[in-house]
Amino acid sequence: MNAPFSPQGRNPFDDPLDRILAEIALSAQLPPSLHRNAGGRYAAVRAHLEADAAFEDQIEHFYPQGSMAIDATISNRGTDDEYDLDIVSQLGGRFRQMGPLAILLELERALKDYPVRKVVRQSRCVTLYYADRMHLDITPGLRAYGTLDRESYITHAKGPIASTDDRFVDMNGFGFAEWYCGRTPLEYRMAKAFHDHWLNLEASSLRADAEVDEVPDQCEFVVKNTATLALQLVKRFRNIRYADYDGRVPPSVMLSYYAGMAAKPDSTLSEMVIRLANWIIGDIEHASRHGQKLHVANPICEDDVFTDRWPETIRQQDEFAVYLNELVAGLEAAKRGNQSADQLMDWLRNRFGDRVVTKAADRMADEIGAGVQSADQRYTRKGGLLLPTAGIVAATASPSVVKARPHCFYGYRF
Repeated sequence: MNAPFSPQGRNPFDDPLDRILAEIALSAQLPPSLHRNAGGRYAAVRAHLEADAAFEDQIEHFYPQGSMAIDATISNRGTDDEYDLDIVSQLGGRFRQMGPLAILLELERALKDYPVRKVVRQSRCVTLYYADRMHLDITPGLRAYGTLDRESYITHAKGPIASTDDRFVDMNGFGFAEWYCGRTPLEYRMAKAFHDHWLNLEASSLRADAEVDEVPDQCEFVVKNTATLALQLVKRFRNIRYADYDGRVPPSVMLSYYAGMAAKPDSTLSEMVIRLANWIIGDIEHASRHGQKLHVANPICEDDVFTDRWPETIRQQDEFAVYLNELVAGLEAAKRGNQSADQLMDWLRNRFGDRVVTKAADRMADEIGAGVQSADQRYTRKGGLLLPTAGIVAATASPSVVKARPHCFYGYRF
C-alpha cells in the first residue's frame, strides 16, 4: 500500500514576495509571549468564575473559539498591537431559566472586580481588557441538547434593559474549529520554517534586554499551514481597508470559512492569498448576479449563520469584492515583477498598514545585512544576491498611519 499523502508545504522565506508577505503576517499576529499567556488566562478566569456562588458547578465547558481555536489570531488595530481572544463559557442548569440579558449581567457582575484594566459588557460577551493590550471575550452559552458536540445557544442583548430584540443565537464554534483543522492539515516544512523564524525573533528581542538571561521554552507550532497564513493576511487587509468605516465589516469567521474551503496544501503563500480572495469574490459575484446577499453558514451547523450581520446590502458585499479584486491584481503584478521595490513597498503599506509593513521590511533588511556580514548570503534562483533595496529598508519618518478598528471574530461590536 502507498503511504498517505502528507503535505510538506513550502518555506515562505525562500521566495522574495512570499517572504515579505510572511513577515507582514508575523508582524500582525499574536507574539509568542502573549500566546503563552493566553492559556493561563483562560484557566484563571474560569477559576475566578467558579469561585463565585452563582457559577459554582455551573461551567460545563470553557474553551477557546474563533481565531485562537484555529491559530489565526492577529492584531485588531493597525498600530496598537491589540489582540482579541474568544472563549465560550457553556453554562449549566441554573442559567437555563434566565434570559439573554440576565445571563450577560450575571457574568458582568461576577467579573466586575477581576484584576484587569477594565471590564465591558458587549451584546454577546463580556470583555476583559488586560494592561498588555490583550482582550479576552467571554461568551456565555447554553448547550443545545440533541445536537452535535458543544452546539450552543449564545446570548444576544444590548441592554441596559431587556428588549424584544434580545435572543439566543445558535452557534457551534467548537465544531467549526474541528472542521477547519480537518480542511487545513499540517504542512511541516512551512510550519517549521515559520515557527523557527517566529521564535528566533523573540529570542533576539529578549537578548537585546540586558535584564533577561534566558530565552523562554519553545512551544508547539502556531501557524500550521499556508491557508492559515493567507487567512491572517486577508484579515489584516480587511482591517486596514475598513479602518475608517463606521458600519459592520466582513466577519473573521466568514473569512475563516473561505480559507478552509480554498485550502490547497503545498501552494506558495502568494498563490494561496490570491486563491482565497478569488474564492470569496466568486461567491459574492454569484450572489449579486441573483440579487441576493451573500449567505455563509457554519458547515456543521446550518443555523449558525456567519453572515447574519454582514452584508447588510448587496452594495456592501460588492464593495468588498472590489477591494479583493484590487488585492489580487496587485499581488499578480508583483509576481510578474511589474513593480519596482519602492512601488511594491508603498503598495503593501497601503494595503496592510504602514507600521506593520515597515516593521517587516526593517527586519528583513537587518537579517539580510547580518547574513552578508557573516558571509551567509542568500541567492535568487538565477544566482543573484538578495540584498535589501531602498524600497525595503526605507522607513518613512512621519507617514500617515492607517489604523484598523477593533473587532471580534463574528464582526464589529456595537
